Order: sequence, then structure tokens, then C-alpha cells
Amino acid sequence: MIIEYCCMILHGFRMDGEKEVPKSSMNVTNLQQAELDVQRMQANRAELVERIASALPEDGSIEPLPGLSLTRRSEPQAPLHGLFKPTLCVIAQGSKEVLLGGNRYRYDPLHYLLVTVDLPTVTQVVDASKERPYLSFSLELSPALVGSVMVELGYSSEQEHAEARAIAVSPLDARLLDTVVRLVRVIESPTEARILTPLISREIIFRLLMGEQGGRLRHLALSGGYASDIAKAVEWLRQNFDQPVRVEELAHELGMSVSGFHRRFKAVTALSPLQFQKQLRLQEAHRLLLGEDLDVATAAYRVGYNDASHFNREYKSVFGDPPLRHIQRLRDVAYPVLG
Repeated sequence: MIIEYCCMILHGFRMDGEKEVPKSSMNVTNLQQAELDVQRMQANRAELVERIASALPEDGSIEPLPGLSLTRRSEPQAPLHGLFKPTLCVIAQGSKEVLLGGNRYRYDPLHYLLVTVDLPTVTQVVDASKERPYLSFSLELSPALVGSVMVELGYSSEQEHAEARAIAVSPLDARLLDTVVRLVRVIESPTEARILTPLISREIIFRLLMGEQGGRLRHLALSGGYASDIAKAVEWLRQNFDQPVRVEELAHELGMSVSGFHRRFKAVTALSPLQFQKQLRLQEAHRLLLGEDLDVATAAYRVGYNDASHFNREYKSVFGDPPLRHIQRLRDVAYPVLG
């Protein structure tokens, strides 16, 4: 039997009689496939740049399909405070940084950003020019859609227990990029968009679930386990950011110990519950001061601060200047005095 096996291997056959593919042939095939993937990615990147630039001849953002946004910037952007929803972000040209809880996430055309729960972040376009503007694609991720694809893949609520940060950057592979480009293509045809958008969106979720960040996306979308509880806590804080928060009561409501809740919340969001609330309060205060022209005391009270001096200190710690100076500086940039 051993002699027979050796003879079969020598002549390139397996024990089942099938012809064995020589390793040298396999290496050549793998190399050819890798070269094809590189060529396809280069073509897809070029097409993505062209299509976003065509859809946005001037700086700004548009939402050509529900949940899908395209952005163009012709110069680096000052830090922008905001709330990141569960989103896939792909850059066609340029680069961007996201700051969260002391961590910095930078991504570019070779990498994608995935956010899997609402997070208060600071974002900044760092690589952009008139000759090579920053061009990006972002797609909001529906928990219901993620759950539906997970069911089709056979994932159950017992399969994921690891704690993972709800934001990360990963290399952008050829298949995911190809799917993103196909979704941007259908923008030009309302009929194709209506029929194909749901299908391509499901494929994007499938690619993410099967990729490097699949576990992150799975365990944060599961109906059971701690991830769902943290998502509930995040939603409660979003809805009640102007109310006093008793972490003990919130932990008890979710069936956790205070220490366990604190640890798990920070593992997912990079912030403690109180830090998370502070970010939400100050971002809303910034919006009220800049967008609704409220005075500092009124804005502070509207977001839950009873002490104006305390509000001023916390605002400065996040935005770098006291409220009035910061808002005036932003208005001077937006509406410079001509002379």
C-alpha cells in the first residue's frame, strides 16, 4: 500500500485517482490571480474616483441613495466633532483621521473604516488638494439588514462573546471594493438603483461579515449577549444626554454589575458612560451656539449644565477654546472680513 501510494504521488495522482496539481502550477495560478486582483483594484479605484468626482464637481456632500453619502473636499479639513452612526467608509482619493477616546484611526484608498455603534468622534480630512481632492463613499449599516444576512449565513447568538472596539480600520480587499463600485454605478439609473441597491447592499454586508472585521460586525448586531445591552445603553444616553445619569441604575437596568457595565461599555466605545454623555452634550451645545445663535448660558442649560463656568471649562477641554471664542473663530473662517 505504501509503495502504491508513493508511485501515485510520483506520477502526480492522489489516492482517490484524481490528478494532483503540481505545486509549481498552483504557485503560478495563485500569482496570476493576485496580479488580476491588483489590476482589478486599480481599475476599480480609478472608476470610483471618476464617478464620485463626476457626481460632485464642487466641494460638499450628497446622498444620492438612502443611507449612501458621497463627499468631496479640495483642502484639508479642520477637526469636526460629530456622531458616527454604524457605517462603512471607503476613500477613493485622499485620507482622513478619526479620533475617539485618545485613539487615532487613519484610513485611505487602501483601507476602509467600519463603525458598528453610534459614537461621538472627531474627524479630519488630512490629505486633499484642488488637484487631487478628497473623495469618499459612506454607507450606513442597518442592524436589521446585518441580522438578516447573518441568519442566512447561519450565525447564532451563542457564536460571538469577545469584546471588541466598535471602530476599526482594515485593508480594503478586491471583492469589497468591487461591490462598492457597483453600488456607486447604479446611482445613474433610477431603475437599476431601485432593483439592485438592496441586493448590492446585502452583498456588502456579506463581504464585511466574511472579512477581517466580521466578528466585530457580528457580535455587535446579535440579539443576545452584552453587545445588545451596550447598544441599548448608547441609545439611552443619546436620547437622554441632557439628563443626570446614575451609572448604577443604568447597569442594574441592563442586568450588569457597575464594574462590568463600565468595562464593557468602554471596551466597545473607548469612553466611559459619563465621558460618552459629556461628548454628546458638548456636541449639541456646539450645534446650538453655531446654528441657533443661542447665548452660552442658555445653550449650557439646554444640554444639562446648571453651572456656566463648569460648562465653559468642559467646552474648552474638548474644542480648545471657550464657547464664545470658539464660535467666533469658526464664523471668522466661514465669513472672513474683506479688506
